[in-house]
Amino acid sequence: MLGFRISTAKMSPLMQSYVIAAASLLCLSLAACTVGPGYHKPSAPTPVAPNYKESPVNFQDAEGWKVASPHDEMLHGNWWEVFQQPELNDLEQQLNINNQTIKVYFENYLAARAIIRETRAQYYPTVTIGAGFTRAHSSGTLASGTTGNSSGVTTTDITLPLSISWEPDLFGRVRNAVKGARAAAQVSAADLENERLLEQATLAETFFEIRGQDELQRILDETVKADEEVLKLAIARYEVGTDNEVSVEQARETLEAARATATNVGLIRAQYEHAIAMLLGKAATDFSMPVRPFTVDPPQIPTGTPSQLLERRPDIAVAERQMAQANANIGVGYAAYYPTLTLGATGGFASSAISKLFNASSRTWSVGPSISETVFDAGLRRATIEQYVATYNADVANYRQTVLNAFQQVEDYLAATRLLWQEVRQQSTAVDAAQKAYDLEKGRYETGLDPYLNLLTTQTTLLSAQQTLLGLKVQDVTSAVQLVEALGGGWNASQLPTAQQVTERPPQDQRTIQQ
Repeated sequence: MLGFRISTAKMSPLMQSYVIAAASLLCLSLAACTVGPGYHKPSAPTPVAPNYKESPVNFQDAEGWKVASPHDEMLHGNWWEVFQQPELNDLEQQLNINNQTIKVYFENYLAARAIIRETRAQYYPTVTIGAGFTRAHSSGTLASGTTGNSSGVTTTDITLPLSISWEPDLFGRVRNAVKGARAAAQVSAADLENERLLEQATLAETFFEIRGQDELQRILDETVKADEEVLKLAIARYEVGTDNEVSVEQARETLEAARATATNVGLIRAQYEHAIAMLLGKAATDFSMPVRPFTVDPPQIPTGTPSQLLERRPDIAVAERQMAQANANIGVGYAAYYPTLTLGATGGFASSAISKLFNASSRTWSVGPSISETVFDAGLRRATIEQYVATYNADVANYRQTVLNAFQQVEDYLAATRLLWQEVRQQSTAVDAAQKAYDLEKGRYETGLDPYLNLLTTQTTLLSAQQTLLGLKVQDVTSAVQLVEALGGGWNASQLPTAQQVTERPPQDQRTIQQ
């Protein structure tokens, strides 16, 4: 480190004024200089097509398929209300208030905002004040190598110093650091919204899974009742000699298998219920959901156009703000190549007696700027900048990959909602046919025309078809939730806090220690 310092302690008052004025003028002339590359958002691989490949508008010839125009009003705010489930609406509101993972991300956001104010503090001088008291006793040495009988000398030193130090941001080191801190806070804000959307979507999916288990429980309970009736019939026929014992045991095995499957549904439902309790920030012991039928139909989800997706996904906002932060760090690295100017002043009082501490003769002071420049660092600064550039380039690639992933997810779930909708209707026809076949075969078994094995076959086919249909319905509605999540929910880039907003100090209730 090479540098020099100018002291004004022995200068005349007029010369001191000239030096201080010259230093101030130098600061003002250089203050607007900021080194490093300017930030421009890189391009993203956005489709040129006006609609998504799997958009409903491209499949309007599908029988009974209802489409929502891509230009219909997009989802905003409480996106889950589109499913028209009052119970889900209430649970989502509870999640937004009490979910502990969301709170973690919120506190991380507040910490990132505090770092901005920490960084901005470097714009201003540092002022310190103190007080000192020293009492010392010398040994009474008369000369080097000789000692006398003197009892020595005792001295007292009382000081009350004031020190001011300021390092003007001549080449934008602090300004770039502040830009980076602001971008980091915006990254944290977008992370918060991304996590909030994830938790909301997880709750909605789990809610519909529970309702699916409730419906499956109803189907299996009805199956158990039907199997009980068939077992009674098989026993009666065996007793009168119109059927054999094998049919009785087959009917009994079928009944017990249905009961076991029905019991397992209760286990899966309980686990889903516990998962919802955790999402709501509640102990699973104190939370329960009433059993209700599965009555939801997937709504039409307005998708918008592909060009809108980049402004609707918080994870894309995260990736974009990370690039801005990395770009600002490059500027910080370049600023290390330039000199550092430090303006310092000290003053105060020093005396051997406290009664004379504030006398005019006890005053002390010194003023002087210093400039330093690193002339050799073995390539440290160059390597640091190369590191920052590589990080920025990686963030650019991550941004573009995030955009590509977003388009893939939207296309995936658009295809899923369309094809599952068709599968549900096709499987509904299959269930109707299986039900009719079972009813016919049951009549033939009751009249003794067919053996129990034929009835068992049609019964197994019916139960399997019913379970498949229910699984498709649940998958259909959860795919709609996933489509909403892929589209960014009700979020929009305009909701991302500005640089000014993240710099402001949060309200007092957000800065208190939680009990």
